[in-house]
Amino acid sequence: MNSKIIILSLLIFFSMVSCSKNDKSDAYGNFSVNEIIISSESNGKIVLSDFEEGDIINKGDTIAVIDTELLVLQKNQLLAQKKAISSKFNSIISEVNVLNEQKNVLETERLRLENLLKDSAISQQKYDNIAGQISVNEQRIQAVKTGNTSIFSELEAIDASIKLIEEQIHRCYITSPLNGVILEKYVNNFELAIVGKPLLKIADLSTIELTVYISEAQLTSVKIGQSANIVVDNPQTADLKGTVIWISNTAEFTPKIIQTKDERLNLVYAVKLSVVNDGSLKIGMPAEVNFIN
Repeated sequence: MNSKIIILSLLIFFSMVSCSKNDKSDAYGNFSVNEIIISSESNGKIVLSDFEEGDIINKGDTIAVIDTELLVLQKNQLLAQKKAISSKFNSIISEVNVLNEQKNVLETERLRLENLLKDSAISQQKYDNIAGQISVNEQRIQAVKTGNTSIFSELEAIDASIKLIEEQIHRCYITSPLNGVILEKYVNNFELAIVGKPLLKIADLSTIELTVYISEAQLTSVKIGQSANIVVDNPQTADLKGTVIWISNTAEFTPKIIQTKDERLNLVYAVKLSVVNDGSLKIGMPAEVNFIN
């Protein structure tokens, strides 16, 4: 009777071992995402930062605003300068128009005197006088136009300064570069922001990466683009599929604290899989992978 019990126990044991081997997954790892740190591009006080950690944001959403009052005042000052210079430009245009009108009158008079000179009705000196007035008039027109050129240069310089201020104002409005979730928030309203200071950490959790490690013997059976079944501990999570997107070309030691010489000789290769996240997958969550051949 005892021998039958022993035999039955051995059969159950080997059956369990066999099932355990068959159920063993191909690889193990943890989920991660590409985290993006949003930093300030301007100096100033933060006047708006309403988003909190865990909030969902869309690409283009304004996630923080830095005080622009000083920049707006500088822009208004430049606009006033431009207006003043433009009024000077209009004055020069009016002066040129007057001089051109005088030139037309002098040209008409010159033609009349030229005919009289041919008939010897006037002296050469009188004709030369009118020609000299025309020459002086042309020089005045040229001088005014030269002044007009300098005004154009001033206006171009002011326009360039205005564009620079507008770009600085634009950079005070921090927007999200992607659809995602705020993972960490480093600043609050009314705190001081400086160029390069981190404001938020965001990530797109709609697609999450799973990094696992395989042995050299498995390399020949794993290819980029290959599908895989993903298993997580949460029983309520639906069946997940992943796609191999990267395989390391360099071997590394098994990523754990290694205690023995034999374990230090175990080399593995990192593999990354892209997994569509239904909302149940979290950063750092462990998972198992079964590659589909």
